[in-house]
Amino acid sequence: MNKKVLVLAFLACGICSFAAAQSNTPAGTVDFNDFKPTEIITQIFSEVLVIPFPQGFVGASTRTHNDFYINEMVLKGETVDHWSQMITQTGRRGLSSNPKVSPEGYLNAIAGGFKRTCPDTFVAKGIGATTVSGHDGFVAWASCGTLNSYGDAHSESTLFICIKGTEDYYTVQWSERGPASSQPLVYDDAKWSERLKKLSSVKTVPRAPAETPPHAGPVDQK
Repeated sequence: MNKKVLVLAFLACGICSFAAAQSNTPAGTVDFNDFKPTEIITQIFSEVLVIPFPQGFVGASTRTHNDFYINEMVLKGETVDHWSQMITQTGRRGLSSNPKVSPEGYLNAIAGGFKRTCPDTFVAKGIGATTVSGHDGFVAWASCGTLNSYGDAHSESTLFICIKGTEDYYTVQWSERGPASSQPLVYDDAKWSERLKKLSSVKTVPRAPAETPPHAGPVDQK
C-alpha cells in the first residue's frame, strides 16, 4: 500500500504514524517461494494471524512502532517502494478494548485517509460483515484513481479484511497499482471477489506467553 495513503489512514483513525519505524527488513530478503509453505504465520501482539500462502510474493518489509505492526509482501522482483501488487498484514495493540471502535468504523477511517489523498478520484465499497475465528470482522475496498509517489502517477486500490481480535485489531490487505485515472475506478467484482476468496481462510489463534516478539515467516502446515 502507498505509504502516504497508509500514514494518513492511520492518523485519521487516531492510531499512530510509523514514519519513525524502529526496524526495516531489506526488500526481498525472505522469499516464501523457496519454502513452498501453505500458510504464512505471523505473531502479532496477543494473537497469531494465519493467512494462506500468497503464491509469487516475497517478504519486503516488517516494522513495529509503539503499538502498531506492519508486514508487507510484494511480487518477486519488486520492492516495497516500486510494486504492482502488495499483501499487507497490520496489527494495532489493545484497540479491541475501545468500545467506540468497530471493524467497519476502523475501515471507514482508513478510507478517509484515501479520500484526503485523492478527493477527486476516490471511491470505496463496503463489502460486508464477516467472522474470523469467532471474531467480528468487516470487508471493504477503497481506491484512488490517481496517486503520485516517487514521481510516478498511478492508481491504487486495496481490499481490506479487518478483524477485531480478543485484544488487538488486525487487517489483511491486498493492494494493486495500475495506470493513473482521472476518474474514480470501477470496482471489478470478479477480480476482487477472487482475491477475497484466496484470503478467505485467514484465521487467528491465541499466542502462547512464551512466544517471541512479532515476526512473519512461512510454515508448512501438513
